[in-house]
Parts: sequence; structure tokens; C-alpha cells
Amino acid sequence: MNITRRNFTRLIAGAGVGLAAPAHFVKRAVAEPKKGDELVVGVWGGAQEKIVKEYVEKPLVEKYGCKVSYVLGGTGERRARAYAERGRPSFDVLYLNIYESRQAVKDGVTQEPTPNVERFEALYPSARRGGYGVAFNPCTIVYDKRKASKPITSWKDMWNPEWKGRIAWPDGLGAEGISALMMTARAWGGTEKDFDLVVEKVKELKPFAAIQSSQAQLFEMFDQDICDLSVEFGSFTRTYAESRNPNIEIASPEEGQALAMNVACITEGTRNQKLAEEWVNLHLSEPCMLAYSRELYYSPTVNDLTIPEDLKPKLVLGEEAVSKLVDFDWDLINASRPKWQARYDREIAG
Repeated sequence: MNITRRNFTRLIAGAGVGLAAPAHFVKRAVAEPKKGDELVVGVWGGAQEKIVKEYVEKPLVEKYGCKVSYVLGGTGERRARAYAERGRPSFDVLYLNIYESRQAVKDGVTQEPTPNVERFEALYPSARRGGYGVAFNPCTIVYDKRKASKPITSWKDMWNPEWKGRIAWPDGLGAEGISALMMTARAWGGTEKDFDLVVEKVKELKPFAAIQSSQAQLFEMFDQDICDLSVEFGSFTRTYAESRNPNIEIASPEEGQALAMNVACITEGTRNQKLAEEWVNLHLSEPCMLAYSRELYYSPTVNDLTIPEDLKPKLVLGEEAVSKLVDFDWDLINASRPKWQARYDREIAG
């Protein structure tokens, strides 16, 4: 979905002159939480809802005597609602993906992250943009290792003839689709600006076995031998491989895996600033981070956890590994979405 971009500049008054200031210098009037205050959180349901209720809501309510209510489901509906309520939000904390979160800050819907959240200093640098990163969930090539003549070690390996007609290309310009397109650019010497190159290289892979629009659909395709390779979130694929299909391999290409991330965002105009900051701080705590890693294979966005030995091979851990996750120019991507989507529909999916 394309969102109109709008510059959002914060001003502080000084000697009668309005001066533009970085977000972290702006002093917000923050009321202390009181018993009965209600925090509204927009988050995904299922396992993520269960985890935040146990490790974030419970200690927050115990400390402040507040209430927490939820708006659950996918980001589309709650993001649209947050934009409609810009400046007068019903949400206090809004969970978005990486590109939505950065755009929301630019559009004045959510706040830049600040050290007012105590755990801010433990965040990796890439998790300090667009809000507070709470989970790394990289996208990469996933494939049936029985069908590979050798392990996949590069994004270029998708162009090996053995995969012809066996690739399920990700649908559209969501996280998986953008990851596949932008890593194609990286692998073949381009950048986000080289979309012509990307389209021509992806067209070389056709015909596709299918266009996959969800993890569930892809995993059914693997089960039914419809396809042998795709681009997907590593965490979900690991759960699938361990529970249903041990033949599926998660590649670590030499060009890197694509950075994808869940982000906790505090809304502009929240009436519960302190509670929202405390909520985010608890989400970044070790118990919550480890629950995400254990139950979902989401990699932690903070650098000071004690990770159990059995989890270490299954996560992205440490400064060096995190720095290899490939971030993109989301400003350019978001501005290009209508044009790129039209070409995708016509030349890749068509």
C-alpha cells in the first residue's frame, strides 16, 4: 500500500523564534501513570499476543494498576486507523513492520525512538529507526535441499538451471516480495535505483511454479511438491521445517539476508506517554525477548541477552551477524510503490 509522504517537523520555541529540533531533544509533557489508566496496543494476534500479555502486560499492570486493551490482527487495518487518527490517536503503542514504521514517523503518525525508554541503549543500531525494533525476522531463500545439487550460498544461485520452473516467487511488494526484488538488485551489482535491471533478471527465472502469497500457501506447495524454492521469513520456515518438513533448508547467502523487523511504535499525541514507554521497555526485557526467540525463532534486537545454547544456531546473534542483514532505502521504495507494482503485475506476475 502506498502512503502519501509528508514532512513532519517538530518545533520548539526559543526567544520568540521557532527552531527545528531533533526528536530526541524535544521535551514532552509526560503525566505520571495513575491507577485505572488504559493503554491501547495494536499488535498481531496468536503467539505474539500471548507473549506480550504474559511478559509485558502482566508486569505493567502489577506496577501501575493500569488496564491494557488490544486491537489485534494484521497491520493494514490498524495502520489505516492510526493514520486517520493522526494527532488524536486511540492507539498508544502500534506494532508495524520495518517499512511501515519508518514511513509512519515521516508522516507524523508515530514518534522517533528515544533514550526515554531505558532499554534503548541495548538496541542494535538498525533497531533504532522508525520506532523500537522488537524482533529481527530476516527474509532469505528457502528450498528443498533434496532438489539441490549443492547448498545455496548466493542469491545468484536461484538462476541455476536446476531451479527453472520450480520457484514460487513471492507475491507483490510485501516484505518477502521486496526482499526478493532488492536482493536480486544487490546480487547482480545494482541498487534500489536499478529496477529495470531487477525486472529483467527476475523475468529470466520464468516460468514460475507459482506465485506464493503467504507462508501457509508456500508450505502447502512444498508439501505437495508444487515448488522447491522461494523467498520467505526464516523464522516461520524454521518452525515449518522442524514440525512438518525437515527437507527444507534456510539459506545464508554471501550477499546477506534481507533485514525484516517488527517494530513497536509510540503514537504522536498519546495521552499515556509514560505507560507506552514502560510497555516498550518491558517488551525489550530479557524474558520477553527470550520468549519471542524460543516460541517464534525471532532474533533479539538487543545485544545483552544470555541466549540458551540450543537456540544460538537458530537466531541472528551478535554485532557482526546483525550488521550483515541487508537494509534497504525505504524512502525510495515507498515512493516507487505504485510504479513498481504496475510493472510487477504486468511483467513478473503476468
